[in-house]
Amino acid sequence: MTKDPSNEKRDKTIILFNYDWDLREFDKLKKVWPQITAGFDLFSFPSNVRLIWFDIVRFCSIIIFKAKFNKAKAIVSNHEQFGALCAAMIAEKMNWPGTPVKAILACQNKLYARQILKAVAPQANVEFQKLSARYQEKINEKIEFPLFAKPVKAAFSVLAKRIDTYDTLEKHINFSKSELWIIKHLVNPFEKIFQRYFPNSESTHSLILEELIEGDHLCLNGYFYKNEMESIGVVDSIMYPNTNAFMRFEYPSCLPQERMWEAEGIAKLFLNKIGFSHGMFNMEFIIEKRTKALKVIEFNPRMASQFADLFERVDGIKMHSMALALAHGLNPKKISKVKPSSCCAASFVFRMFKENNLNELFLRKNLKSCLEKFPDILLFNFPKTNKQVKRDLKWIGSYRYGVIHLGGKDHSDLKCKCKNASHILGWTAPYVSEFRNDQQLSQEK
Repeated sequence: MTKDPSNEKRDKTIILFNYDWDLREFDKLKKVWPQITAGFDLFSFPSNVRLIWFDIVRFCSIIIFKAKFNKAKAIVSNHEQFGALCAAMIAEKMNWPGTPVKAILACQNKLYARQILKAVAPQANVEFQKLSARYQEKINEKIEFPLFAKPVKAAFSVLAKRIDTYDTLEKHINFSKSELWIIKHLVNPFEKIFQRYFPNSESTHSLILEELIEGDHLCLNGYFYKNEMESIGVVDSIMYPNTNAFMRFEYPSCLPQERMWEAEGIAKLFLNKIGFSHGMFNMEFIIEKRTKALKVIEFNPRMASQFADLFERVDGIKMHSMALALAHGLNPKKISKVKPSSCCAASFVFRMFKENNLNELFLRKNLKSCLEKFPDILLFNFPKTNKQVKRDLKWIGSYRYGVIHLGGKDHSDLKCKCKNASHILGWTAPYVSEFRNDQQLSQEK
């Protein structure tokens, strides 16, 4: 009988940019999977000050030295901005199991990914074009509105926005000196490596303009092991009304099985084309409201860490153990499951949409009461300075100040728990729309 790799103590693993969901889950696995952490938090002071002198090649060289000194044998990261790419570069250099660097780059360059998808699965693509005008420049090219604009390279929905007029688009790319500095330091590390692997490519310091599509948002989660794709599951993503800001994530999905197979087929076509042979991924997509067509939003070459707790509550799947197994070249299927605790689960995202909304402060005195009432709750808060809040409102359209995860017997139970937990915390419940139901999506069969 093959041993469960999660029960046998392993060699050391380097974990890059380890915080929030990853910090919590990887920390629980330290006894079996010894770990060395490195990197910094882009959203917390003073950690994010390191962005000033961050050089991706130098950083990887330091981590390689650290790995050799500590006799580490694997590396993993679920960090979208820098971590996934750095982990791939280091794994390649050390000849460790990892996602190929070119596959990471192909996913994270949104324009290049659209071009590949157009070639392999045009039915799942949308009309798109690169904005020729640079940041701060006047726009002279012909553009059809409305559209959805997003950076060629970005993360966390930064600068992703519906645009209806030329004037709005010009305002969208008109940044202050400090904002341009931040954008430059976030994109330059990727640009440097992309140009190395794809010489003479167009600059990633630009926007991609996409056809505006509306419908139900979903996310397929899976992994590749020895060139074979395995699906973990689909999560439903629900937005705050009339925004592109996530309100909650639900699992299990109410998407019919046939549509799940369709999503898996598209993911396999794209990922095989770019040489994605090993590691975790997620594919965001939409079931278009009018045509019921499946349209891809983007591919992310990493685990969607926020969903790991949902899969564990409902299916008993330990995604972070699976990620560590992959990093060591082991089969994730051999990771033992735990007993599920819920029939359904959700990640609720608390947001402010106005700068002067002061009712959303995190009150630590209420945390104890909330944990006593809901001992299985998973809770995060994201405090920021007034300047950071203003930037979030401008770049994203909202400020995420908290997230809670809950499991339930059914959707009604989840809704009740969310309302009660929100009331205890003094937060506004992100519950301005009903849960999806089977009847809503069954028409797509």
